Amino acid sequence: MSQHEEELRSERAHVAGLYERLDAERARVDTRYRQALRDTSTSPMERDVEVRAQARELQRLGVADHGLCFGRLDATDGERRYIGRIGLFDADDDYRPLLLDWRAPAARPFYTATAAHPEGMRRRRQLHSRGRRITGLTDEVLGRPDGETAGDAALLAAVNAPRGEGMRDIVATIQAEQDRIIRFDHPGVLVIEGGPGTGKTVVALHRVAYLLYTQRERMERSGVLVVGPNPQFLNHIGRVLPSLGESDVVFATTGDLLPGLRVTAEDAPEIAELKGSLKILDVLRAAVADRQRLPEQPWEIELEDVSVRIDAATAEWAREEARDSGLPHNEARAVFVDVVGYVLTERATARIGRGWLTREDEEWGNVREEVRAELAEHRGLREAIDALWPELTPQQLLAELYTSPERLRAVGAEALLRGDGEVWTVSDVPLLDELVDLLGEVKAPAAEEDSEAEYAAGVLEILQVERHDLMDDEDHLLAQDLLHAEDLAERFVERDTRELAERAAADRDWTYRHVVVDEAQELSEMDWRVLMRRCPSRSFTVVGDLAQRRSAAGARTWAAMLDRYVPGRWAYRELTVNYRTPAEIMRLAAGLLGEFAPGVTPPDSVRSNGVEPWCRQVAVSEMSGAIADFTSEESEREGTSVVIGPPGIPGAVTPTATKGLEFDAVLLVEPAEILRTPRGAADLYVALTRATQRLGILHTGPLPDVLRTREG
Repeated sequence: MSQHEEELRSERAHVAGLYERLDAERARVDTRYRQALRDTSTSPMERDVEVRAQARELQRLGVADHGLCFGRLDATDGERRYIGRIGLFDADDDYRPLLLDWRAPAARPFYTATAAHPEGMRRRRQLHSRGRRITGLTDEVLGRPDGETAGDAALLAAVNAPRGEGMRDIVATIQAEQDRIIRFDHPGVLVIEGGPGTGKTVVALHRVAYLLYTQRERMERSGVLVVGPNPQFLNHIGRVLPSLGESDVVFATTGDLLPGLRVTAEDAPEIAELKGSLKILDVLRAAVADRQRLPEQPWEIELEDVSVRIDAATAEWAREEARDSGLPHNEARAVFVDVVGYVLTERATARIGRGWLTREDEEWGNVREEVRAELAEHRGLREAIDALWPELTPQQLLAELYTSPERLRAVGAEALLRGDGEVWTVSDVPLLDELVDLLGEVKAPAAEEDSEAEYAAGVLEILQVERHDLMDDEDHLLAQDLLHAEDLAERFVERDTRELAERAAADRDWTYRHVVVDEAQELSEMDWRVLMRRCPSRSFTVVGDLAQRRSAAGARTWAAMLDRYVPGRWAYRELTVNYRTPAEIMRLAAGLLGEFAPGVTPPDSVRSNGVEPWCRQVAVSEMSGAIADFTSEESEREGTSVVIGPPGIPGAVTPTATKGLEFDAVLLVEPAEILRTPRGAADLYVALTRATQRLGILHTGPLPDVLRTREG
């Protein structure tokens, strides 16, 4: 038996022992989980905490069936460190580490040690596996200039492997450049920029896994939000974090950030740019103020014994008091009602008692109480209040604004006029989210008779307090005398047993410990306001490539978007190596990049596969057959393929739909038409860089100049 075969046999036996340890640990945790479910000796809250803790541990142990151990480090002092997806310890030997989690500090040399800088290591061994069985190993000798580079073989094997249905984790092949970013200790915003294929997204996701490992207690209480450009992209990346044992993560597009809202359309570029600018804030504030109106004519309120009026002066006083309260619109309505009700009560009482009653008389108070009660139930007063200071939802205000030329003219936003106010677009989401704060809560709708009774009770409660005595009454109930809402909830409300990610996704006011933003160059200024609300700690991993920006509302510089929120608290790191796109394809894409972004250096491809991209001109009548031939040919091969083209090509997807995705083979159709669309150069650049193996181009008209050298 050769030394290599002996080493392989030894490693197989060692890893088999690790799996035995894993299975034993799973059985132990499963027993504790089942016991916790049956335990009646503790409170429901304590039992719930224990059940969740054991369930999380079961999940952590459940990710390691495939590729549990993928590496070994041999130190110069003879120590051996096995590296894997999770950590395992020997409970019988003072918890001696049997397997190091890839995120542990002691595992870092596996990714960063080099021949020139061995970091105390003499050998790095990579273990290749299928399921639970070790199929091979490669060694890299460290500490000498002529050390072998077998570690590169593992990387090349990974990037050359056919693509599956989703993104894979890279724990076994993280490169030093990537590792430095994954472990970068920065409390604010980290921007990761890199061209196509540099692994920006997967590095960001592994950074989340690393933060969850190093800051578990803080991170898991609030969870992580991952924002991507479209649902297809989120599906593509959705398995990476669960494969690393992390589930307290919400995946969303910017259109998903307002729970319950259904986005069905997309604005024209110029409208999206207007809505994405911070200038729209003035429009929204003006639109709210426009609904706080003064009566054009005095509003008559006919009571049983007297008639009183809400005139412009009364309404203006009430409006100014409500606005000065600093409360959101719907909450400030109570102040408006308070002032109007106070004025009407005093006027009506004075008129009823004119000539026979003075304020000093005891009967004055009785008359005033009768007036208050009548006003509280008066339908006319309610109609007046609803007209002058209506209770509004964000959707109601925005829909009525979009469909009213008069209201749009009043706030200086005539360009936003549209026929159907309730067909929501992605660009509407940050506006609606802003209005949630500007308007405040709206009470849940009730049956008409219940609503009227509730309204009357509310008005009566307001009117029962002298307006000018509100802040002077020493006997009023103080905040510290109240039972805390959390205490009340624990007593009377059934505990929410949903998983953290499910609860967070359904709650607009949920705040996350960390947010990942992918394709961040596409986000508008208003999008960033939404995200900053979701993460008060301002802990972000931002991923993007300014050269691929296609949205007119998107980022032109990172500073323009971030300095407003985290001045001096954001850091920039760049990825420079392309692990996805072969050099043959990248040379073609780099020519286009030089045309529309001459100051941007394309990433260096880590490999060449010897397959040149091809171009072929066909007649219009032949296009569908040529596409079908490509699809049929690729269906016989292992891996994934896609047809990318401008809108309207049967069987093709647009470049925008493929952002962040990768395929073994790409057929690009009618590149000249793509180039003629808004931000067409960026779209064409995206399309050219999706392939990991093969790229073909079909066209009916002349090729763009930057692609003509490849025709044939």
